[in-house]
Amino acid sequence: MIIDEVVDLSRLQFALTAMYHFLFVPLTLGLAFLLAIMESLYVMTNKQVYKDMCKFWGKLFAINFALGVTTGITMEFQFGTNWAYYSHYVGDIFGAPLAIEGLMAFFLESTLVGLMFFGWDRLSKRQHLAVTWLVAIGSNMSALWILIANGWMQHPIGAEFNYETMRMEMVSFAEVMFNPVAQVKFVHTVAAGYVTGSIFVLAISSYYLLKKRDLPFARRSFSVAAAFGMASILSVLVLGDESGYEVGDVQKVKLAAIEAEWETHPAPAAFTAFGIPDSENMETHFAVRIPYVMGIIATRSLDEQVTGIIDLKAEHEVRIRNGMMAFGLLEKLRAGELTEEERAIYEEHKSDIGYGMLLKRYTDDIPNASEAMIAKAVDDSIPAVGPLFWNFRVMVGLGFLMLGAIGLAFYQSCKQKVDEKPWLLKGLMFILPAPWIAILCGWFVAEYGRQPWTIAEVLPTYMSASSLSVGELWFSIILICGFYTVALVVEMFLMFRFARLGPSSLKTGRYHFEQGQQQQQEAAFDAAVTAPAKETPSNA
Repeated sequence: MIIDEVVDLSRLQFALTAMYHFLFVPLTLGLAFLLAIMESLYVMTNKQVYKDMCKFWGKLFAINFALGVTTGITMEFQFGTNWAYYSHYVGDIFGAPLAIEGLMAFFLESTLVGLMFFGWDRLSKRQHLAVTWLVAIGSNMSALWILIANGWMQHPIGAEFNYETMRMEMVSFAEVMFNPVAQVKFVHTVAAGYVTGSIFVLAISSYYLLKKRDLPFARRSFSVAAAFGMASILSVLVLGDESGYEVGDVQKVKLAAIEAEWETHPAPAAFTAFGIPDSENMETHFAVRIPYVMGIIATRSLDEQVTGIIDLKAEHEVRIRNGMMAFGLLEKLRAGELTEEERAIYEEHKSDIGYGMLLKRYTDDIPNASEAMIAKAVDDSIPAVGPLFWNFRVMVGLGFLMLGAIGLAFYQSCKQKVDEKPWLLKGLMFILPAPWIAILCGWFVAEYGRQPWTIAEVLPTYMSASSLSVGELWFSIILICGFYTVALVVEMFLMFRFARLGPSSLKTGRYHFEQGQQQQQEAAFDAAVTAPAKETPSNA
């Protein structure tokens, strides 16, 4: 169907845009706080090397920040261009945190970032330090409001459906703001950004240490990044566990798909460390399970079960049938034709209207959908298991790999023996892409695991897209991907160029002047030594 293709292409475009954008965001979050820590050390110790660290890493931060802003603006416009019905249906709730992010966090961050780069000679040490910390806080506040909006999509609370306007409307801003899913996503995401910044600094510092260049700078950068990274990676793992608990509490379908939990097993549930999910036969081949672990993560207990996909599908069928009934009563309610008894039935089942709308993909007459259509809607209510299963395990595996690498870096840094461990330095350079891969896998699990919903259990993805043509979507996808690829290549070129130049590039002019003076002095010395030797024979 053409509509299916439009929805799929709209999803593809948003996914590509988001993934490109999130190549820049984590590094911005991590480097911002590392810069604030380095400048704090400069103010406390008055050592020039810490100021040089701020300026050099700040240069790389600036490149990344500029391209992150560019890609982020394009992504937000897509809510209006590609997801018009979504914007209409939930704009009152979703738009509020995005507006606050733009007015509060983004303007704070983007305004003060200029002062941070150009205010070294215009502000006092403490004033400049305050600006740097505000930039770091602003970047985190920006992430907070974006993740509040995203958290509401995962767990829509603080809002109710208005049958008169046929839209969702906010009833409690506090509930939206303090949504437990949003809060857990925020701390988990920013901690992952801190890990990204730490590994970025560790990898480049390792390159300098291996090349035996800029050693005082590289050692101190390495030590700061190792300490900050150690705290950050531990936070990621702890907060990831908390995120698993929230998923188990409010997103049981996502949890079952991540675990390929086809059947509901007696508590406590085991964690499937490895296996090959078979969606057609609803079983996992060659499964390697760790007893108790999933029950503890998902329920914080040993006596609560994790519901399997088969039982969840049975629950969804009931909710789809209730949604069909409520949708039919909704039409009568809007016409003012409901009896008191029917009104009571509507109030009881109105929370299932979203499940009824899953049938919209197959019929416009939702209350009279056939059994075959209901069966298809039930199947649609479960996301594809394989991609979620594997992406989650890649994310977790890379998380533990980074824990080991940062732990070793921190240990050797404390012993002040980093220079003696070339294998560790090479390993840190090798795992540089790991945080980005892990973060993108994590976002895939979060967003793909919500399917078939844009707003969980409220608005199906199928109904959210704009009425665009396939040709228009392909044109915009090619245009955006082309522009973003150019932006990414530019960033990589600039990053590699300045990283290779190293911190000595901060004082290139002075170093060249000093080198010229030294060469002149050496030439004069050589002339003074050799001249008498030439005159000696004639004097003799």
